[in-house]
Amino acid sequence: MTSIFSRIIAGEIPGRLVWADDACIAMLDIRPLHPGHVLVIPREEVDHWLDLDDATAQHLNEVARTIGKAQRTVVQCERIGLMIAGFEVPHVHLHVVPMQGMENLDFRNAETSPKADELDAMADALRASLRDGGHQAFVP
Repeated sequence: MTSIFSRIIAGEIPGRLVWADDACIAMLDIRPLHPGHVLVIPREEVDHWLDLDDATAQHLNEVARTIGKAQRTVVQCERIGLMIAGFEVPHVHLHVVPMQGMENLDFRNAETSPKADELDAMADALRASLRDGGHQAFVP
């Protein structure tokens, strides 16, 4: 069965993409752990991160780091966290999360009904920061 992420990548379902290249996309999480929470997702549907080829795993981490730097310019936070859990969707995804504390990595604290206009504004701000950082070729 095709994952929801594959359906977003294929354009069947909308997503708030902030990054797109040949190997992956990055988009805002619709249930953010903290405002600015982004998922970095390989285009290839792989269930477990340990099954990624080395080049893709490295690339996802590089993109996550680039996204984290953009988040740091847009979101007021103490840290940018990086997590791979893998229980929610059977398709590898890295959570890049602006954080005030460890509670921001607890899925029980996720925002279940974020406002669409706030998500849109955050996506726009992250895209602008990525463009300002010289990554315009990868910003949708």
